[in-house]
Amino acid sequence: MLRYQLSESDLGGVRFGISPLCELGLSLRSVSHPERYPLQLPWLARTESLRRDLDGAALSALVNERLWTPDFLNPRPASPLTRIDDEFAVLDGISSQTFRSGLLSIHTELPDVFAGPPKQAIRRMTSALREYWEACLKPHWPRMRAILEADIVHRGRVIAHDGLAAMLNGISSAVSYERGVVSVALSAPDSRIEHAGGSGVTLVPTMFTRRASAPIGAGEAPLIMYPARGQGTMWAVETGQRSTALENLIGARRTELLTALRSPASSTELGIRFGISASAVNQHLRALADAGLVTSTRYGHSVLYFRSELGQALSGA
Repeated sequence: MLRYQLSESDLGGVRFGISPLCELGLSLRSVSHPERYPLQLPWLARTESLRRDLDGAALSALVNERLWTPDFLNPRPASPLTRIDDEFAVLDGISSQTFRSGLLSIHTELPDVFAGPPKQAIRRMTSALREYWEACLKPHWPRMRAILEADIVHRGRVIAHDGLAAMLNGISSAVSYERGVVSVALSAPDSRIEHAGGSGVTLVPTMFTRRASAPIGAGEAPLIMYPARGQGTMWAVETGQRSTALENLIGARRTELLTALRSPASSTELGIRFGISASAVNQHLRALADAGLVTSTRYGHSVLYFRSELGQALSGA
């Protein structure tokens, strides 16, 4: 059990972030143990042939049987707008000591593939990760990011309606909050208490954790990676729910979109989910917004749509 002790200033410093490098590192879990990640099996199937041409030895050495990855692959994002190129630049410059200690925190000894000169080993690791990103995650990142951003918008609405404690107690069954302490149930056998020390806690939604993940090493900046809502919508093409009365009023496609917006989503995500173009989705969303059924908010580079109170009532929610 990991417990983060938060002061009043730490509670004011609870923030969200998105890290492409976190997603990249954590995704190696599903590659090594696909049976534990059923929601990502479609992604694994689509990328199977691409992964055959990658440096599998280097990539597999970055995750162990307990599904732990080194802390240097789980950076604390400074904002929801973190770019993978910026994170790679930092990873390129990690010290030999950080690299070795990170690997030894998940393995009993240094993996053979990284047993050579540290600088050379670091170059091999970053090269393997870059190729892995380009082949397997970059093509799907816009939709992944849309799901992660939608999750953060949802959590923000929970804070506004029910308070910070309700949000923290709702992000995962492995995370709980009470009286200034955030507890994270991890697979590690030992327990430890970390004092945030005024740095707050960064919450990172991810597609590749089942319950919750946190840094392995003691003294790391408070970070909780939790499962994003809507992972199951990543690959499925929706057919929409049927409501004859509502269809007669606003049309079949707009009824499907209004129903789908039970969780915030971008027009790009909705287009993929329903198998139609983003421009067609935008046309329908504008009509729904003009009717007062849908509202929107900008999050980073994306515009996320969600149902208004009138849209909630009309859809029977």
